Order: sequence, then structure tokens, then C-alpha cells
Amino acid sequence: MSRIAVIGGHGKVALLLAPILVARGDEVTSLVRRADQVADVNATGARAVVADVEQLSASDLSDVLRGHDAVVWSAGAGGGDPERTYAVDRDAAIRSMEATRGAGITRYVMVSYLGAGADHGVPSDSSFYPYAQAKAAADDYLRGTDLEWTIVAPGSLTLEPGTGAIDAGSPDDGDAPDGGSVPREDVAQVVAEVLHRPDTIGRFIAFVSGDDAIADAIKPV
Repeated sequence: MSRIAVIGGHGKVALLLAPILVARGDEVTSLVRRADQVADVNATGARAVVADVEQLSASDLSDVLRGHDAVVWSAGAGGGDPERTYAVDRDAAIRSMEATRGAGITRYVMVSYLGAGADHGVPSDSSFYPYAQAKAAADDYLRGTDLEWTIVAPGSLTLEPGTGAIDAGSPDDGDAPDGGSVPREDVAQVVAEVLHRPDTIGRFIAFVSGDDAIADAIKPV
């Protein structure tokens, strides 16, 4: 059994992830922003904790995370307000990494997106630009830490039922998918899989729906 802290616990992916982890015997703490989100999270088998990562300092967040074995970042501002996008998807994400280190935790999984990176190619006048910039900065910062990190980078997210099969690769190896979509349920399954797979540490795993079972698709090349 591992103790997993999920930041952004009321998000669609996180609500699917928690019961997967609980079913395999993990103890899950899901951090949420508001008290009215607690019941939904507790219904998944996780334990909800109200902790607004946009407002908490790294030190205060360390106190919340301490005692866990791994941290999953699955939070996001949800777009719309560029200032808040940078505050959450970049600044709070980076603070969460420092908080993870401060709590003595080494394992950290970041939920990013397909195409994330400094060369994301999103035009500066696009409404998606602040998110692309924020995620690029957070992912890059994570790579520079001494955390045992994995970045999972799904394509466009859907609410279709998961299939348990994906097409995965890494831009570092030149075999990342060019585009496509993937059910959120499969994203949750990928996160659950990488959490207990040491062979995913230090890797950016890009994926969309495909034909390979998740456990096989994320094996190193």
C-alpha cells in the first residue's frame, strides 16, 4: 500500500483516478479548493482535504503532504483568465514541487498535455497560449528538480469510456503521437500505472487512444 496525495482532487481525471488507486489498496488524500467538493471526493474512497494550492505557501503545503509516498499534480485553472492560469498551472505547480521536496517525498507525477514544451507552437494571440506557456514552465522546472518525476501528456480529453489501450511515445525519442484524443478514464489508468513503475521515472510520456495495453505501451523503448 502507498499513500498518494492528489492535488486537484475534484477534477475529472482525479475523480476517476482515486477509486482506481483505492481498489488496488492505496490510501488516497485528495486536495480540493472548496468544502462543497468534499462529498464528491469522499464518495470515491479517497479522503478529501480542503487545501487551496493557489493560496498556500510551499511550507504550508508541505505540512499537508507530509507522510505521503507520492504526489500527483492534476490541478488546473481551467482556462479563461490568463493571470489565474499562470498562478495555478505554473506558479502553484512549481510550489507543489518544492512542497513535495520539503515534505521529504521523492515521487511526483505531473499531468500535462500532448505537445507541452517550450516549442509548443501556440500563437501568442491564442487563448490557449497562457496555458501552453504555464505548462511548459512547470514541466521544465520539474525536470530540473531531484524529484523522481514522471510527466504524463495525454492528447485531447474526452468523456468516452476508457478502453485500456493507448498509443504512447516520447518526443525525446522522436516517437510521440502527432495528435488525437483519449478518454479521461484512460488518463487516470496511465497515472495509476506509472505511480508504481520505476521504469517511468524521468520520462515524458505522450499518449492518445491506441491499440496497445497501457502497461505495455508505457514500457521504455
